[in-house]
Amino acid sequence: MKFKKSSRILAPASRVFAFHEAKDALQRLTPPWQKMEIIKPPASLAVGTEVILRAHLGPFFKTIVAHHVEYEAGHMFADRMVKGPFASWLHRHVVDADSETTCTLTDDVDYELPLGALGRLFGAAIAHHELEKLFDYRHEVTRAACED
Repeated sequence: MKFKKSSRILAPASRVFAFHEAKDALQRLTPPWQKMEIIKPPASLAVGTEVILRAHLGPFFKTIVAHHVEYEAGHMFADRMVKGPFASWLHRHVVDADSETTCTLTDDVDYELPLGALGRLFGAAIAHHELEKLFDYRHEVTRAACED
């Protein structure tokens, strides 16, 4: 399955990428309605970085482990979930300069829900809705932090 969200940000690409490199970026990008504890925050965005989260999903807690698997300084990084609620998850964060003062932020997610066809049948609409809310929030936080 695929999810993609792009937003034009009225700030230089370097500023937007630097925002994502900040030590508190993940905390700032986590919506207040998500019950998420950051156990091991990313030390950087570089390949090999591990992130561990504890998510409250319904009445249960789920450990999420992600590894950064791609990195292009100032432009893109990607993380792959190696443990968590999805059968698979690859998330690319891309910042493309449109001009010296504007850029496009794109979150591109390839994922599979658990339970194969049953997961897709019963969970696809819910997953898409939740991803829309999450990335709408993240893009607004980024915009607020980076635009003058």
